[in-house]
Amino acid sequence: MKFFSGRKKTGKEEKKKQSALREWVDACIFAVIAGTLIRTFLVEAFVIPSPSMEQTLLINDYIFVSKISYGPRIPNTPLAIPFTQASLPFFKSLKPYSTAVQWPYYRLPGFGNVQHNDVVVFNLPVGDTVLRDPSGGDVNYYQELHKENFPPPDIRPVDKRATWVKRCVGLPGDTLQIDANMVCINGVEQPLPAYSQHRYQLYSNECKSLPDSLKKALQLDENWRVLNADSSSYTINLTTVAVKKLKGTRYAIEPLLQNEGNRDSRLFPQDFSYHWNEDYFGPIYIPKKGATIVINHENIPLYYRVIATYEKNKLDTTNGTIRINGVPATAYTFKMNYYFMMGDNRHYSEDSRFYGFVPEDHIVGKAVTIWFSFGEGSIRWRRLLSGIK
Repeated sequence: MKFFSGRKKTGKEEKKKQSALREWVDACIFAVIAGTLIRTFLVEAFVIPSPSMEQTLLINDYIFVSKISYGPRIPNTPLAIPFTQASLPFFKSLKPYSTAVQWPYYRLPGFGNVQHNDVVVFNLPVGDTVLRDPSGGDVNYYQELHKENFPPPDIRPVDKRATWVKRCVGLPGDTLQIDANMVCINGVEQPLPAYSQHRYQLYSNECKSLPDSLKKALQLDENWRVLNADSSSYTINLTTVAVKKLKGTRYAIEPLLQNEGNRDSRLFPQDFSYHWNEDYFGPIYIPKKGATIVINHENIPLYYRVIATYEKNKLDTTNGTIRINGVPATAYTFKMNYYFMMGDNRHYSEDSRFYGFVPEDHIVGKAVTIWFSFGEGSIRWRRLLSGIK
């Protein structure tokens, strides 16, 4: 049964009700537009999902990334649902963007350029083609080519590829080499970031019962310590700060490195002629826009993706001749700048040692601030609003 008030609503009251609804709609539209513009051109928030940058950045550090540090990119795919990336949260199979309109790479002026040791957020270069596992998660297409139990690959534009964060150790035009885990640029050994982690062997007869004070001082995490078979040593990840604290104590430490010349088949450029591993890598020239290099069958594995994928040339290396766009070639001039990225957790990081150069059009911005951090069941208060170095 309906009850009536006995009087009709006036036109003024109906208009007032409609105006209130209109205000809410207008406010929502304004918020979406403003948020999209801020996220595209000024600053964007990210969360750290992996330990590859420990101890500089920890899992569940929430960071702000400055787009104006290097200049904001114009989106490649302007037709997209705001605040989404490659898929929708609960509908992994649906794409929240359309490739009907695609804009070429263009970057607005910024405050500067990428510098050595900047912590940079970028789109994953090998994220151009991904596979999906049964749960809808991304799988590296280039590492799983031999498998047949995946659906057709997902081809993604640059701005919809996965976003990663690493430290820039090599700039365009640099010649980089990793020698005994030390990065050398143009023959000069580079200082280690203060809180970068490296693998060491720690010796002591007391390894089964390290004092809690020492564990706290070294910021040891049980997940990253392995007791070796002789029960007198640990394989352990330590920061450079922790190593300094151990010097002069009764605990002996030494770097734990792979043997020079031992080939790691996972590493770039995945070619049998390159016997590189995580601790001994290069030398390798990092492409610079406008620079011309000699290309041959010995070095073409290093620059194949640069020439064919990132700079969109037709490259043919069969029949003993290198052909670019159908023309025999002995040299190549680069169209973009490229960078070499590494994680601070040097022995637990999938970085440019695995997937090669990061093109300039993949650079998202500079990681500048940790605005929130959560771990071990509580807020990490000391990390809030701290700068990233």
